[in-house]
Amino acid sequence: MNNEQQVLDNVDKLEVMLRSEDELDPGQAQELKTLATGLPIRDVIAIVERCNAVRAALVLRLLPRRKAIEVFDAMDFAQQADVIDELGNAEVFEYFDALEPEDRVALLDELPVEIADRLLRSLNKPDRDITGVVLGYEKGSVGRRMSPEVPTLHPEMTAAAALAQLKETAQDLETIYTLPIVEADRRLVGVVSFREVFQAPDTTPLGELMREAVFATATDDAEEVARWFLPLDFLALPIVDASGRLVGLLAWDDAMDIQEEADNEDTARAGGTNPLHQPYLSTPLMKLVKSRIVWLLVLAVSALLTVQVLAMFEEALAAAVVLSLFIPLLTGTGGNTGNQAATTVTRALAMGDVRDRDLWGVLWRELRIGMVLGAVLGTVGFILATLVYDVKIGTVIGTTLFLVCTMSASVGGLMPLVAKKVGADPAVFSNPFISTFCDATGLIIYFLIAKSVLGI
Repeated sequence: MNNEQQVLDNVDKLEVMLRSEDELDPGQAQELKTLATGLPIRDVIAIVERCNAVRAALVLRLLPRRKAIEVFDAMDFAQQADVIDELGNAEVFEYFDALEPEDRVALLDELPVEIADRLLRSLNKPDRDITGVVLGYEKGSVGRRMSPEVPTLHPEMTAAAALAQLKETAQDLETIYTLPIVEADRRLVGVVSFREVFQAPDTTPLGELMREAVFATATDDAEEVARWFLPLDFLALPIVDASGRLVGLLAWDDAMDIQEEADNEDTARAGGTNPLHQPYLSTPLMKLVKSRIVWLLVLAVSALLTVQVLAMFEEALAAAVVLSLFIPLLTGTGGNTGNQAATTVTRALAMGDVRDRDLWGVLWRELRIGMVLGAVLGTVGFILATLVYDVKIGTVIGTTLFLVCTMSASVGGLMPLVAKKVGADPAVFSNPFISTFCDATGLIIYFLIAKSVLGI
């Protein structure tokens, strides 16, 4: 059997043992240790991410120290928090100490206050102080996600002196590939790449190599910074305080994590759930229930609006039963049209393509899009309904589809911007609420047109 097939077999074997509903036999510990230790770390991480907290903690205990720390570091912060409950104090303190300051802070945000405080106190003073720098910034700010461990290089330093300093301090820095240049008071004056310093003559001052710095302020929104930083293809972004003094660096991979988290959150909320912040199979059952139940209750209550509308037009339905056959078509079309518009605008907001001040421009654009969509669907609806029933029913269906599409596209495009203006998450105002709104409003439009055209 070749090595690749052996690895695949061992992955399957380890996963079956860890995912089994049966209690693990203590005698299996040595076999588990042999399998987990022998597998590539990427496979161990993939398996642990699909385990519950108890089994994940067991794997970490069985792995060699360095490999266990790497696996723990690769976990999502919410999963780390679950696993911490299953680990002993000594292991927890060791894993926590090995994390980068910004990763420690992200983990602390997932933990109860008393456990977070105990972990902070377990750090030595320099690590505790540098973690406190990140912890001091507001949640959601880029300062909360930056690495405060940065090199201290000045314009008058030569390339040789800079390389010597980097060699001494590299193990304490998250990245050395983008080097900020600061004055004596840590005021940012420029940046230079490691490649440029490495290739320069030894006596060349950094001031001659540096270029103007692109930077963000520590209080800026992390998602917004990540969105505009990533397309620039920089390896790291200097972060400064309100006075322009360097306080940290946002690495490219951290910016990618921020963007991925934001996209996952928007996707979850657009689908009517709360984001999990950890792999599905490792998420506790009740946490999955909690992520869905609140939204289902809200939507169930809001759906009562649709029931009330149907009750209002009960007589019209009784007079023309055929109208009830088209209700799913009209509500589905309205909801889908609104969802398409909301998803497009929410994404445009996240990417920075649309801003708050573009509200009227977006409304006018979506109004016209809705009218075109409505005209196409309305024409098709009119023809089919006329052929199957009669011209009056065709007129009701065609006119309703036109108006419902126009209304739904306008509302769907408008609501994310309104949410942004009032400080709410645009994704919250997206698909679930728009569907309910469009269902109720679309039915009102439908029955008013039907009463007018059919004389009922």
